[in-house]
Amino acid sequence: MGDVTSTLDPVSTPASGDLGTGEPAAERVLPPLQIGPITVDTPVVLAPMAGVTNRAFRTLCREAGASQGYDPGLYVAEMVTSRALVERNVESLRIVTFGDDETPRSAQVYGVDPATVGAAVRIIAGEDRADHVDLNFGCPVPKVTRKGGGSALPWKRQLFTDIVRAAVEAAEPHGVPVTVKMRKGIDDDHLTYLEAGRIAESLGVAAVALHARTAAEYYSGTADWTAIARLKEEVRSVPVLGNGDIWSAEDALRMVRETGADGVVVGRGCQGRPWLFADLAAAFHGTTTRVRPGLREVADTIYRHGELMIDYFDGDEGKGMRDLRKHMAWYLKGYVVGGEARHALAMVSTLAELRERLDALDLEQGYPGEDAEGPRGRAGSPKQPHLPYGWLDSRELDAEFEAKLREAELSVSGG
Repeated sequence: MGDVTSTLDPVSTPASGDLGTGEPAAERVLPPLQIGPITVDTPVVLAPMAGVTNRAFRTLCREAGASQGYDPGLYVAEMVTSRALVERNVESLRIVTFGDDETPRSAQVYGVDPATVGAAVRIIAGEDRADHVDLNFGCPVPKVTRKGGGSALPWKRQLFTDIVRAAVEAAEPHGVPVTVKMRKGIDDDHLTYLEAGRIAESLGVAAVALHARTAAEYYSGTADWTAIARLKEEVRSVPVLGNGDIWSAEDALRMVRETGADGVVVGRGCQGRPWLFADLAAAFHGTTTRVRPGLREVADTIYRHGELMIDYFDGDEGKGMRDLRKHMAWYLKGYVVGGEARHALAMVSTLAELRERLDALDLEQGYPGEDAEGPRGRAGSPKQPHLPYGWLDSRELDAEFEAKLREAELSVSGG
């Protein structure tokens, strides 16, 4: 396999904002991020994304983050559902299986039943499967929220409290820190993030992260960074991380400057751009170095991604290539690649075919600038959240509803 860092030789270009001199700044922008006993030198977290942040993609991002000579950030695996993990589902166990060189190992757990979440965290921590556990209270997709999970769950304050407490108590004997990732709330009339942040802090979480949108906003519009600033004012004893609309290193610098956040969480902005973590590492250490790959470097990264996918799926070439297909449009954004070639790349089934299709491109193209940057991935329009019947009638959870939730635990991870 090729070395991704060798294909992404950075080009130093003047950056906008405070670091626009083209020369290294005198000091780093933020101190290291402290997540319990874990020191994250670069205060940047790769957000868990279903079907995206498996071990293959995390490897590319982590290598890019380390390519500037700095310790990389924190790279979180896809969400694993608590029920599936407790049942020893094969795919769920794959999700919480990390590479030998991954450190710290970071897993995210989803669940709606405190006992099941506690049992899942106990498996992860007690069996030394990860060094850090994040709890998902931010997912807005209907199959999660209609069961009362993800971004819908903090509305039931006692249920939220019980789940966070169960996770922290399960992880604590093993020295594994627990963090919480959430949204502002269900919609503008049902905001929960300030109360949830205070509760999580009081229960001993190591950090809280806020995607500054509501569930109703989904991924539309503009993230409300003022909410991150408000959460930072409320939560004082543990780090507060900001998430939403970080498409460049300059966006990340602006977010921490405007909100006071202790670090950033990057999701869709790195899809098809693992080298964004090289930019982020350089920016937070006070330099203007940025990676601007031409199409040949992008093609080499895609091919390496394919190799890593096959390895992740235990040598199953077909499965690895099928999983890679979704990344093609993200990688090629902004580059001059015809529709026929794009379609062919989105249908590759073998590594040899991938190499052939990539080699047929005009690989002498340089970096296309802004056309390759900016928003990517799913966005869409605001959506009416799918919630359990009567969910918004009360902040409390009655016994009948609680029993239904236990039955509604998702049994499939990664979604």
